[in-house]
Amino acid sequence: MKFKMSSIITRPDFQGEFTNSILAAAASPDIISFAGGLPNPVSFPIEEMEAATKKVLEDKGAIALQYSSTPGYPALREWVAKRYETMGVYGVKADDIIITNGSQQALAMVGATMIDPGDEIIVEDPTYLVALQSFHMYSPKVLTVTMNSDGIDCDELEKTVKEHPDAKLIYLIPNFQNPTGLTYSKEVHDRAAQILKGTNLLVLEDNPYSELRFEGKSNESFGAALGDQCCMLGTFSKIVAPGMRIGWICCRNDELREKLLNYKATADLHTNIFCQMVLAQYLADNDIDKHIDKTKELYHQKAQYMMDCMRKYLPEGVEFTPTQGGMFLWATLPEGITAVELYRAALAKGVAICPGDPFYEYKRNVRTFRVNYSNSSNEVIEKGMRILGEVCRELMAKK
Repeated sequence: MKFKMSSIITRPDFQGEFTNSILAAAASPDIISFAGGLPNPVSFPIEEMEAATKKVLEDKGAIALQYSSTPGYPALREWVAKRYETMGVYGVKADDIIITNGSQQALAMVGATMIDPGDEIIVEDPTYLVALQSFHMYSPKVLTVTMNSDGIDCDELEKTVKEHPDAKLIYLIPNFQNPTGLTYSKEVHDRAAQILKGTNLLVLEDNPYSELRFEGKSNESFGAALGDQCCMLGTFSKIVAPGMRIGWICCRNDELREKLLNYKATADLHTNIFCQMVLAQYLADNDIDKHIDKTKELYHQKAQYMMDCMRKYLPEGVEFTPTQGGMFLWATLPEGITAVELYRAALAKGVAICPGDPFYEYKRNVRTFRVNYSNSSNEVIEKGMRILGEVCRELMAKK
């Protein structure tokens, strides 16, 4: 029997193809994968989580194994609300926080509640490929604004906002942006906030990497300047454990928050309450900042080693943007070679990278690609970069 399915769900999905490829490469023992964005398992607090799990089951086992409320575990929401003070956002309440299945579910929730087919939305160019994938489910018209080395192009942003007053939302990753690893300078951050303030745009700020800064100084969240115009997304995947799939959305607009809760209640009732309670217990019993500092130290070393290997092994003409935090480096190939060509040739030699194409809404056959440094040993980084350099030279010799 052939079913008649939704044209939205069944249409070809460019981003989805690469997401599946990235996950497959990461899972293969025969592939050196720089393609995904996996945290390093060395950073996982296994013993502390074991202790927290035991305590939760002993003290609150019946609650932890029962159905719960849609917004999430109160103690965890209180912790997240308080944490926003470190980002310059004060007055956030636990009631403003909805615990989600990773920040990826938060993207889907916002898309479902904000976007009707044909609505205009604004994104950075390039931007997070799974965000594009999520938004595409609701058939918007996607408007793009160029990312420069110091953040979003504010002249282009101002022009786009003025010419599209009915646009519904703008999606921004201001710290160690995925895929570029770039962070907005203070000047760009402040001007972007000024441009957006008072418009009808929902500002959707995604901040999965902000806690992973190992150099320089952080900007305040856009939520500090924009108030309830800004919804802030966060996750424990990068600072504690991705397998728990616990993120959140901070929404201080009462009407929108109610719609988000109604959607989530229908979608999954609530995020895994057992994991929420274990995480809350872990946070109560341990110094999370000390844990994050160790993770940052590890990633700083990994980033520096990968940059050194890229300088050593990649041929002249291949450039990359140094980073001050996060998990990625963004590189550009010389004229005449596309990132998809490099991706295919490197994969055939056992090395996976992520070509830049799926991070762009419209551009194809680009020369940019993303590599992840957080989840590989130094030996693997060096071997992978040596092979990548050899493949680059082979492709350049053919041009």
